[in-house]
Amino acid sequence: MIKINIERLMESIFAMAEIGRGEKGGSRRLALTDEDKAGRDLFVQWCEASQCEVTVDDMGNIFARRAGENNALPPVCSGSHLDTQPHGGKYDGIFGVLAALEVVRTLNDHNITTKVPIEVVNWTNEEGSRFAPAMLSSGVFAGLFEKEYAYTRSDSAGAILKDELARIGYAGSEPCGDHPMTALLEAHIEQGPVLEKNGEKIGIVTGSQGQRWFDITIEGQDSHAGSTPMLGRRDALAAAADVIKYSQHIARSHSPHGVGTVGEISVSPNSRNTIPGHVFLTLDFRHPDDLKLAEMAEIFRQKCKTLSQEEGVEIEIKEIWHNPPVSFNQGCIDAVSNATKELGYKHRKMVSGAGHDAIQLSRVVPSSMIFIPCEGGLSHNEQEHATPEDIEAGCNVLLHAMIDLAS
Repeated sequence: MIKINIERLMESIFAMAEIGRGEKGGSRRLALTDEDKAGRDLFVQWCEASQCEVTVDDMGNIFARRAGENNALPPVCSGSHLDTQPHGGKYDGIFGVLAALEVVRTLNDHNITTKVPIEVVNWTNEEGSRFAPAMLSSGVFAGLFEKEYAYTRSDSAGAILKDELARIGYAGSEPCGDHPMTALLEAHIEQGPVLEKNGEKIGIVTGSQGQRWFDITIEGQDSHAGSTPMLGRRDALAAAADVIKYSQHIARSHSPHGVGTVGEISVSPNSRNTIPGHVFLTLDFRHPDDLKLAEMAEIFRQKCKTLSQEEGVEIEIKEIWHNPPVSFNQGCIDAVSNATKELGYKHRKMVSGAGHDAIQLSRVVPSSMIFIPCEGGLSHNEQEHATPEDIEAGCNVLLHAMIDLAS
């Protein structure tokens, strides 16, 4: 049974990590920045050196095709993303893109031609840390977002996504979504502790939990911190503290699957001796049951309505994204499962707690995912780590699952 070249794969991962290298050994390549361009350029260079034909669509998604016996048939695809969080690690997304490239390199090593073409994919702006929401370009591909909506997303400095695509030279000509696929697999670190805790090498991913993202604005009244009595204050930050407390209580009451995260907060005027009159914060609710997820959101809205009346503040809750739970394609799950069993890796079937491009694509392309452990379940952190042994196992499973699907 053929195996991938783990030394070559690790060299590629470490070389990519040097682009936008962080102070603690991770990477910072926010979507469509100069660092992202450099990472894309290196990826394209590697793909072309592996005899792949590279195309780019008008959302900047990159497709690198290795020819098959019948190139009129849609390809079997695999990939993830090269953009990172502000304090990102070496493996989140990157492992999936470069594992797919290693599959191509291994097929070249052994002169194996699959029946249908194989493609490696890099999806634009998966993280959503520069242009919200996350998984934006795969969402456009799947018809979940309108292209014009995506084009007009802006970052905190006011830069527009469409302009940044053109600026870095990755505004391609192929219409996003006009790219037939036979199947799609995505290899990824788990971003959680389950596989490591249970001593398992492979997660066979059967689907994902749903997500709801909210932007919340609280309007109170700026006032002097010393001369304004406590009774009658309209303190937006004090109200925000209760909003955060409510979100955590609701998530815990829907455990073990329900989770809630306030990840961003800004306060105005942000002065030591002024009562804050304005607060903006974000909320991310997740649950694998869409009815339970809707219940969490409704309880939260009612709690905030009551708080608004009690504290004399205005609370605006804007839902900016609803990503329902999905179930992956059984044929793709079987391909991953069969490869895992043939290779003899200890494994489990599991649902993804995080969002991924494959989840978006699963609505229009038969899809599944392969998880490998990450140390301590840590991700979105420069100290994120996966062992070469686990990376090799995940890539070997990807190799044989793709050969199966492409046959």
